[in-house]
Amino acid sequence: MIKNIDTGCDLVIFGAKGDLSKRKLLPALYKLEKSHNIHKNTRIIGAGRANWNAQEYKKEVKNSIKQFLNEEIDDVYWKKLSNRLYFCNIDVYKTSDFLKLKEILKIRRNVTIYYCAVPPSTFDSIFTQLGKLNLNSNLTRIIIEKPLGISLETSQEINNKISKYFLESQIFRIDHYLGKETVLNLLPLRFANSLFYHNWNNKIIDHVQITVSEEVGIENRWNYFDQMGQMKDMVQNHLLQMLTIVAMSMPKNFESKYIQEEKIKILRSLRKIDKDNINQKTARGQYSSGIIKGKNVPSYLKENGSNQNSDTETFVSLKVEIENDQWLGVPFYLRTGKRLAHKYSEIVIYFKKTSNNLFQYSCKEFPQNKLIIRLEPNASIYMNILNKIPGIEEQYKLKSYLMKFNYFKEISSYNLIDAYERLLLESMKGIQSLFVCREEVEEAWKWIDPIVNAWKKEKKSTLQLYKAGSWGPINSNLMINKDNRKWNRFDKI
Repeated sequence: MIKNIDTGCDLVIFGAKGDLSKRKLLPALYKLEKSHNIHKNTRIIGAGRANWNAQEYKKEVKNSIKQFLNEEIDDVYWKKLSNRLYFCNIDVYKTSDFLKLKEILKIRRNVTIYYCAVPPSTFDSIFTQLGKLNLNSNLTRIIIEKPLGISLETSQEINNKISKYFLESQIFRIDHYLGKETVLNLLPLRFANSLFYHNWNNKIIDHVQITVSEEVGIENRWNYFDQMGQMKDMVQNHLLQMLTIVAMSMPKNFESKYIQEEKIKILRSLRKIDKDNINQKTARGQYSSGIIKGKNVPSYLKENGSNQNSDTETFVSLKVEIENDQWLGVPFYLRTGKRLAHKYSEIVIYFKKTSNNLFQYSCKEFPQNKLIIRLEPNASIYMNILNKIPGIEEQYKLKSYLMKFNYFKEISSYNLIDAYERLLLESMKGIQSLFVCREEVEEAWKWIDPIVNAWKKEKKSTLQLYKAGSWGPINSNLMINKDNRKWNRFDKI
């Protein structure tokens, strides 16, 4: 069991009736309750425009947990959780409504955590109202979701607004990928195993692939997604975060500032992609109609509320290069898209081939050894190696095998917690190491903006259609094939 929190807190969820709260936050809080990881004095205060009383809010919470939790609700733990629940009717643009929240918070002198599960357009008003009523003392923390803004400029505007009222030590910028068990395991995998620690460099590694593949479309989020696109929605935060963790040097220790320092060094070392090399280093696509799991699905331009002239990308692949001594010459290939053939996320480390081949009679060319770190589905680690096929023949016959480690099978006695469970718990403890600092966010935008601007100038040449249910546009394959490499094939392993 994770160590209990020393003091209670008041967790205020702005956007209490929203999708993020229902799908992720409420089920996570129930599971934290069930694992005895919420302090006895902690309260959970839903804040939103619904005209609910406390009992109506409890009913809504229970319905959400039932809908999105993959297990039966235990009445004992539900009773404990429901006793923590309060509701405050708030219009974030009205100071008088925040006075009602202030009255609720005065009942106990807990650490207060504000979770902004709301559109970024409401951030400014929330920050201002909290500051105006002195609800931003040093005992408060605030959680905001990424991506922050749609460019470096807009990101800086948000960061400048929040920094008027909160110190950097109070701000928890959440990227839920950083709470995933397999992403967390990258640090011990790299730094606790001499096999990888001494060979995690350009002398041994040939290239790295990072894939986040989605089967879903935009799920009625047209207005949000069309101004973001897959680059800003997925690459700017999730994929770049994974890249920095794979590539960073060993931090001094696991304090947040040392981990963030090493990730920032990687972001600053990324080779620029702009109008001069945009067609060589990137591929972007938009899904047309197709078939997924035997069902016909519409094209992006036929989704609800769509704009028929949109050139927003739903697929991105990139060839990323890091200009430092450790990684010079090792490309990182990133790809992510919607309406692809399978839903999965993985990191694949390809090792260089051996220079001498004693087994040419059996294997003319060795396949590359590769380390596959599967985030989902079935969080696992696999190592692809060559082995001798058993037999009495004089000559060796070789075959490639996968050495498998599956979290769910091998360590089933452990409590594998969801990313949001972990991140909520860390915020209650006041630990920022799994959150993203301002400098990280802004360095990522500095690298992303020139790519997006180059695409705007080369709309016709950079955007390709791809059928829903495929693996993306042809240009994605051409980009990696021209380096005599290919995308790792998805296997249901």
